[in-house]
Amino acid sequence: MEKVVQFLKDAGTYYLATVDGDQPRVRPFGTAHIFEGKLYIQTGKSKDVSKQLHANPKAEICAFHDGKWLRVAGELVSDDRREAKASMLDAYPSLQSMYSADDDNTEVLYFKNATATFSSFTDAPETIKF
Repeated sequence: MEKVVQFLKDAGTYYLATVDGDQPRVRPFGTAHIFEGKLYIQTGKSKDVSKQLHANPKAEICAFHDGKWLRVAGELVSDDRREAKASMLDAYPSLQSMYSADDDNTEVLYFKNATATFSSFTDAPETIKF
C-alpha cells in the first residue's frame, strides 16, 4: 500500500470516478494518506462526490506519472472519527484553511476490498490487493 500512496503523491493529481445514477463522474483529487493501515482520501460532505459515494461506494482512481499509470478500484467507506480527519488534515496542512476535524463537512474515506494495478506500455502489470 505504501507503494500505491507514494505513486499517488508523486503524480500529484489523480482522478476519482464515481457513479451518479447511470452517469459516470470523474474529477481530480490530490489527497492520499495511510491511517491505521488503510488508504484514505478526503472530500467535503456537501459535495456531489460525497453524495454519489454514499449512494454507491464503488469507485476507482487513476493516476499517471513517468510513463506509468495506476488504477485503484474498490469501495470507499466513510470514517467519521475525529482522529481519522485530524490525521488527514495534519498530512495536508493546506486543507486546514477550508476544513477542520471538528466541522460537519470534512469527510475522509478509506478503500475497502481494493485492487491496485500498476501498468505501462513496456512492463507487465503489477497488482496489489488491500
